[in-house]
Amino acid sequence: MRVPTLKQLQYFLALTETEHFGRAADQCFVSQSAFSNAIQELEASLGTQLVDRTNRNVTITATGQEVAVQARLVIRDVESLVEIARGRNAPLTGQLRLGVIPTIAPFMLPGALPRLRKTYPHLELLLAEDQSDRIYRRLMDGELDLLLMALPWQMQGVEEMPLFKDEFCLACRDDTKRVDPENYRYNRLDADSILLLEDGHCLREHALAACRVRDTEKVRRFGASSLLTLVEMVDADLGITFLPEMARESALLRNTSVRLWPLGERSFRTIGLVWRKGSRRVDEFKLLGEFLRNGR
Repeated sequence: MRVPTLKQLQYFLALTETEHFGRAADQCFVSQSAFSNAIQELEASLGTQLVDRTNRNVTITATGQEVAVQARLVIRDVESLVEIARGRNAPLTGQLRLGVIPTIAPFMLPGALPRLRKTYPHLELLLAEDQSDRIYRRLMDGELDLLLMALPWQMQGVEEMPLFKDEFCLACRDDTKRVDPENYRYNRLDADSILLLEDGHCLREHALAACRVRDTEKVRRFGASSLLTLVEMVDADLGITFLPEMARESALLRNTSVRLWPLGERSFRTIGLVWRKGSRRVDEFKLLGEFLRNGR
């Protein structure tokens, strides 16, 4: 049985990323004709069409997209094999591709990364910051090894390691007349008082659930596209919001009049690590989890 070569798979993955034969060939440091021949040989060995070709565009077929997912996993397994053969099988060495959501990254990573580099100098950490759904898809496609995110979140085919609770706080301008932060009562809020991130951000869903927001009339329909925008709106006294405790000492609130007040232990999200079931690096992931948990 004819099987693909690693080079063919690497070329094909470059093509899926660039969607252009010329750019993919340049990325792989080969001529375009050699690159095209390799893709054709890959299709012949698999007995299926992976790419739809036109004069201007390259479209990856449905089968090609499925092949790309498996190809990434194959390449990753081969990289792990090489690392083991070279004796680089010590924990947290080599490359680790970590996906993290934007409502955690600016609060946890500035403090954690320097300590991580000092403790594990041979770890090459590659970071990808995006919304929960997107990094989850990239994890399952083999593009990422591990996720640092807020739980719970609906996922399949993964294992989770909860690290700690991150309590929600009431966030408002310190001289606001919209609410008495010392005696906060949800039912006293006016309509359109609550500002949140737009749909797609897990912080929105977690805040709604954890802070027991039931009356949608109190939530403004316009959602902020980022935490920075959300804080600026609160700083302008356009409304109040709910922010995680980890944001309290961050640069996000610096030079603003936004202050945080605790809501109680029942209002929280859980910060944790997530990886694919069956991953061979479970012990490393758990070691990293303990490192992050103990470093708080």
